[in-house]
Amino acid sequence: MTRLVIRHGTVLDQQGERRADVAIADGRIVGVGTDLPAEDDDRVLDAAGSHVTPGFVDLHVHLREPGREEAETIETGSRAAALGGFTAVVAMPNTEPPQDSLPTIEFVRAQARRAGLCHVAPAGCITLGRAGEQLAPLGELAAAGVHLFTDDGNGVQDPGLMRRALEYARPLGITLAQHCEVASLTRGAVMHEGSCCSHLGLPGWPAIAEELMVHRDIELSRLTGAPVHFLHLSTARSVALVRAAKAEGLPVTAEATPHHFTLTDESLRTYDATFKVNPPLRTPADIAAIKDGLADGTIDAIATDHAPHPPESKEAPLDQAPPGMLGLQTALSLALTELDMPLADVVAALSWKPAAIARLDDRHGRPVAVGEPANLTVFDATAEWTVVPARLASKSRNTPYAGRTVRGAVRHTVYEGDPVVVDGVAQR
Repeated sequence: MTRLVIRHGTVLDQQGERRADVAIADGRIVGVGTDLPAEDDDRVLDAAGSHVTPGFVDLHVHLREPGREEAETIETGSRAAALGGFTAVVAMPNTEPPQDSLPTIEFVRAQARRAGLCHVAPAGCITLGRAGEQLAPLGELAAAGVHLFTDDGNGVQDPGLMRRALEYARPLGITLAQHCEVASLTRGAVMHEGSCCSHLGLPGWPAIAEELMVHRDIELSRLTGAPVHFLHLSTARSVALVRAAKAEGLPVTAEATPHHFTLTDESLRTYDATFKVNPPLRTPADIAAIKDGLADGTIDAIATDHAPHPPESKEAPLDQAPPGMLGLQTALSLALTELDMPLADVVAALSWKPAAIARLDDRHGRPVAVGEPANLTVFDATAEWTVVPARLASKSRNTPYAGRTVRGAVRHTVYEGDPVVVDGVAQR
């Protein structure tokens, strides 16, 4: 059997850092050690000067299919994910139709298997149609292997309904992920409510709209004992609330996006809708809090909220353009460039910590050890590159980082033992 051997790299995983080659056969790691003996038909990937880590896992990706294939498809989004070092992504359910039924879930899974570039785990809706009125069939979808549920794009506004969902979630062994937004406080909002929006004359999205729901769901988690995952935290007070909840031992987790630790609301001074996102870009103080939250473990995971849109929609007036940015191919680089964290902690936030939240840790985010599934990322933490939208794999081009030079580049991605990215080039 032909082996795939990753040579001359530095392995970095939950067990620490060490110089080692990694041999792979039949989808699993069969050897880890220095100077593994060569076999005549080995396929070799060079990892000199690079780290070999468990594959990255993104908790928050919009693949748009079914329904909005002009922006992205599962194939193109999966290719972008693989190029970004991700071996698994969680696909958000705000598709058309939404992922609130087994046929839609199975469609997404089938399209992902056909692409064969990374594992796509479809999230289920908390409520039917994400309308916030009636619970989706949580039990049926959980029995079919759906582990994460969210109405992302909408927060569940009714606290009674959210309580009932959490009461169902605990015995089902599933996690509810909340988009924290009190809708009555954000109607018509375009950007963060602060001095910049006042100067521009634009309606503001106040921080309290996020923080009220974070507080509410922490208390509902306390009441029900069910886990809650907070999507894309963006404010300093939200981070403080989650930090306090964790100190009490409550079962809450959280994620933050690269754009919420790299960009401020000042980016919108040019009225460029590329910088419009939900929740909105906030202030330097909020960015500092997000960075602190990642550094001390309050925020468990870096998630991209990859949200592709076709050019014509982002060229609309700012108040009419949809929110969202690309993120899959820039996440690692922005984390390495912008965060003052040990490399091992950055990898943990991109790999085994999100894998555990999504309950994908039976195959992803695993230690680099003999017998483990071969889902691996190889990256050069020192390589610099410049973001060019036309060179990204997504069907859309709405990256806010065009022209920015960043540090850290994915060289190879191995998914289920198959090198789907080699030397920065997708193999399918």
